[in-house]
Amino acid sequence: MAEEQGGWTIDEYTTEGGESPVRAFISGLSGRDEVDAVALIKLLEERGNTLRPPHSKPLGAGLFELRGNQVRIFYVFRPGRRVTLLHGILKKQDEIPLKEMRHVRRLQQAVLATDRKEAKR
Repeated sequence: MAEEQGGWTIDEYTTEGGESPVRAFISGLSGRDEVDAVALIKLLEERGNTLRPPHSKPLGAGLFELRGNQVRIFYVFRPGRRVTLLHGILKKQDEIPLKEMRHVRRLQQAVLATDRKEAKR
């Protein structure tokens, strides 16, 4: 999913086993939800850190959420005009479920740890 057309590189978090939570989420979508997810990612690629509500919302501590009708895709900004997509959910209530938020924060920490290792090299 790494693309570099709009000035921002969009990539995805991948586990050590090669699995991508966001790719699995998007591949399970259909209809309007799938269209929303693809359109949101293209907007993020084009606008990067200038993307604002209603399409993007900061969640604190460097974590952001792409917002479609029901689609929510969590992401972080990284050095070098990179954005890493972490995970996604279909949101059917106002608050993000605590279990999902904890999971996304763990993924965020894994990405940050990778950045710290790269910075030491």
